[in-house]
Amino acid sequence: MSDMPRLWMRQESRPRERRAPIVPEDAARLVESGVRLTVEESPQRVFPLADYVEAGCEVGAAGSWTEAPDGHYIVGLKELPEKPSDLRHRHIYFGHAYKGQTGARALLDRFTAGGGALLDLEYLTDDDGRRLAAFGYWAGYVGAALAVLSRRGRLDTPLVPLGKSELDAALRASRAPAVTAPAVTAASVTAPSGTDGQPLSALVIGALGRCGRGACDALETAGLTPTRWDVDETENLDREALLAHDILVNTVLTTQPIPPFLTPSDLDDPRRRLSTICDVTCDVTSQCNVLPIYDDVTDWGHPVRRLRGGDRPVDVIAIDNLPSLLPGEASRAFSAELLPQLLNLVSQGDTAPAWARCLRTFEAAARAGSEENDHAR
Repeated sequence: MSDMPRLWMRQESRPRERRAPIVPEDAARLVESGVRLTVEESPQRVFPLADYVEAGCEVGAAGSWTEAPDGHYIVGLKELPEKPSDLRHRHIYFGHAYKGQTGARALLDRFTAGGGALLDLEYLTDDDGRRLAAFGYWAGYVGAALAVLSRRGRLDTPLVPLGKSELDAALRASRAPAVTAPAVTAASVTAPSGTDGQPLSALVIGALGRCGRGACDALETAGLTPTRWDVDETENLDREALLAHDILVNTVLTTQPIPPFLTPSDLDDPRRRLSTICDVTCDVTSQCNVLPIYDDVTDWGHPVRRLRGGDRPVDVIAIDNLPSLLPGEASRAFSAELLPQLLNLVSQGDTAPAWARCLRTFEAAARAGSEENDHAR
């Protein structure tokens, strides 16, 4: 066991990120299996540090992963801080670096310079390409919930983390007409029905995936029966039918460019009924963006952005850490899926099939970046 790789769970650098990739119960199982796990102090993590200590974990100061000895796997969720400029460890988190996103090249160069590697959780997949650990269900659930609450004039801002029971209570309460509407929502769209008095309608694209299932469940909790589209419906997309819904929730994650589902001209279509869009995927800076109708994500302080005003407004919600609004539920579900993969990692190292695929994906991206840099010189 002495030669077993060590895991180091870092504090998230994003102040409002309250999730954890490993929850205390699963940390205890790792320790019981002989894994040495260091957990950094964190003022915002939803789980108390004392619970990790009780599970047998060692404690590190916030941000001390930079001094961790070689051979440690640094485990996190969201983006790394800008320093150090050279990354020498193997990092496990959602890097968002393989689809041309803003900052992707600079991040990969940091790993190349330091001799480290990115084992991107988005690319931790089985033999058939299915993701082995994901926050998709809860991302879809929260995204659809925010869309309904916004559309019904019941979205309180700034957003704060909740438990599922609290969010569900808000969804059920939203079925009644709102007395007043938040500033971000036009008075003409505060009722639970559509602007023309017809029942409120919602469309989920990617409905058969984890994220889509979560979105559909939230909409049903809110009293809606969503239209469900997946691959068959998007191969020959009926844009007129899309625009005929009040709410659109996009949960499609693609790794290759495809024709967009909506363009700016669609928002100006006189037939448009659509007034609220939640882009759960948030591929806004990627060449794989299927909703090129906005240019930046929204956040907890300002979750809704108006794209068109007047008497036919349309709003977008594009928050890139939606599951953190349900940090307890989301973390427990994700950690349960990640646990067996971490056990494979510490017992087999990078030769474990799923992790080997992650490493090959990184190496191909890093190699392509090095060649681009050489040509640029």
